[in-house]
Amino acid sequence: MKEPTKRQKEVLDFIAGYINNHTYPPTIREVADFFSISVKGAHDHLGALRKKGLLKQGDKKSRTMELVKSEETVDIAEIPILGAVAAGRPILAIENMDGSIKMHRSFLKKTGKYFALRVKGDSMQDAGIVDGDIAIIEQQNTVRNGEIAVVMLDEAVTLKTFYRENARIRLQPENSEYSPIYCSRDVRVLGRLTNIFRSYE
Repeated sequence: MKEPTKRQKEVLDFIAGYINNHTYPPTIREVADFFSISVKGAHDHLGALRKKGLLKQGDKKSRTMELVKSEETVDIAEIPILGAVAAGRPILAIENMDGSIKMHRSFLKKTGKYFALRVKGDSMQDAGIVDGDIAIIEQQNTVRNGEIAVVMLDEAVTLKTFYRENARIRLQPENSEYSPIYCSRDVRVLGRLTNIFRSYE
């Protein structure tokens, strides 16, 4: 069996995550909308996955996709959702498991540790991060300038673009309606953003 392409792995990952969060599979149009491609393009990807034995799908019925158990489809990581992160003003972190999200391991570092947070607010919308998204975070205590980071501020967490300046840290929103947050250099970094998962209802 031929290996799936990178995009086909992304489609498998989306289908697996959608089924995990909704208990039923997406439609072809929902696949197309998620990847910003045509319905025909989505249909072609699904057809290729069927030919490779990775997907089953009824011919004329909606929501009939079914992942076929194989080395590719079982190589899924389950990432815990630990609560909410503010893309606006910091909000209290809810550090208890609030479900999980599944992602194909090809999107993740083999040695990385990951958690997920639900995005609340609109201060990162110009970076393509909107209220209701699920942010996938690689757990680490340092980030580079310009990376989007989850930072703890007084028992609350926020998601912002991180900049280390001379005597302070600037947490920059990606929305002109919000002002930067300035804090001391010993701010606690929880991790960096690696992926955004969005469900289209």
